Amino acid sequence: MKLFEPLDIPGMRIPNRIMVPAMVTHLCREDGLVAEETIERYVRYARGGAGLIVVEAMAVHQVKSGPLLRISDDAFVPGLRELARRVHDAGEAKVVPQIIHFLKVARTGWRQTVDLLAPQDIDRIVDEFGAAAARARAAGFDGAELHSAHAYTLSSFLSRTNPRTDAYGGQTLEGRLHLIRRVMDSARRRAGADFPIGVRFNGEEFIKNGYTVQESRLIALRLAEMGAAYLSLSAGGKFEDAVHEAGQVLFPYSGYSGDRAMPGDWLPRALHVPLAAEIKAFLAANGHRTPVAIAGKLSDPGDAERVLAEGKADMVAIARGLLADPDWPNKVRRGARERIVECDYCNVCKALDGTHRPVICALWPQGALQAPADDSASPPLDWAAGALEAKVEDGRVALKWPKATGAGYYDVLRADDFGNAGLVDAVKVTHWTDGTVIAGRHYRYHVRARTAGGRAGPPSNTVAVDVPVPGERAGG
Repeated sequence: MKLFEPLDIPGMRIPNRIMVPAMVTHLCREDGLVAEETIERYVRYARGGAGLIVVEAMAVHQVKSGPLLRISDDAFVPGLRELARRVHDAGEAKVVPQIIHFLKVARTGWRQTVDLLAPQDIDRIVDEFGAAAARARAAGFDGAELHSAHAYTLSSFLSRTNPRTDAYGGQTLEGRLHLIRRVMDSARRRAGADFPIGVRFNGEEFIKNGYTVQESRLIALRLAEMGAAYLSLSAGGKFEDAVHEAGQVLFPYSGYSGDRAMPGDWLPRALHVPLAAEIKAFLAANGHRTPVAIAGKLSDPGDAERVLAEGKADMVAIARGLLADPDWPNKVRRGARERIVECDYCNVCKALDGTHRPVICALWPQGALQAPADDSASPPLDWAAGALEAKVEDGRVALKWPKATGAGYYDVLRADDFGNAGLVDAVKVTHWTDGTVIAGRHYRYHVRARTAGGRAGPPSNTVAVDVPVPGERAGG
């Protein structure tokens, strides 16, 4: 499989093409120091078989922002060194920190914008990124990743909405690129030219007047010319369309652009792959082979393999899918896909991040801070014949079933008249309602119980449902 071929990038050989992109955990200490729970999260990904692990965004500047990692002072290096060492000891994965600068936000909804920064402020940011890259190398990481995506400082300079009018201004693309060019030079100068520096940026902003792939392919080309070791593509996550809740700090993933950054269950699978394909083709046409990673609902192994096999990207960045099941790579490698704890894109993890609480998966056992082990427990017991029931009411299909002994959660699977078949949700309760059916069509459902570690029991009986046209009686 292409998924498990190694990838060479300047200064680093990655054992496979599966990336854990940066995901905030809120598991560190309030002062930004690494905690044991932080290390355990990343060690779990390494044991699970990922190829490149990007540690959650860590601030390059002195800031009080609660349980978010920092790399803004030498005092943070010992904890980060221990994290890097234990990840390396746990598997073959390479590990890099994502380093970030962000501007101030207030509970009133006010936020600092890039035009409020004085030239000396910008010089300080450039120096802080360089110092952070040097600390990343001192801590034993394999490289570093600059966070130039979403709502943060580098991305805000890169945006078409950049309101500055000086050399960093939004009126020209080169002006918008000026800061990250200086930051990359600073990082390379302080950490060494042989220390790989990757860049994460948006393939599309998904805001009014934001840039699209027409410009992001040009941005990618300039970043490749600047010497980026790899390019990791995300999307959206901007402040410009964020929804402010009274008394809360503005959360950049609360508007439509946030939905594109962390697409929920109603959005298509692999939805950002066309962005990666166009950017990668543009780079190749202009003589660059800089590896491209793409994220966005890629936790289906077939989707992930197809993206790589068709040459649309060089790495697949799987965030929520690997949060749900860090053993995803090992399970796919050994042909045990049926054992994967499948992410249903409920976005409970996103909501936890928005309220600054420890980020976990809703499918894990109650109270767990880490994913359960890939267990070999016996599967849940069989249901009795006819255990799953379905009822059509008010244009929806309501399912219910008895609890299966040993079940940690339940997969709900559906097939329809259009040839679609597969997982539609995963729940811990013994009932589920489908509000996405249409009248005059035939649907088939079954439920599969799983242990917390992903081992599946036998499927329930299948129930068939005909959704009536309004005015007709339901059948089933």
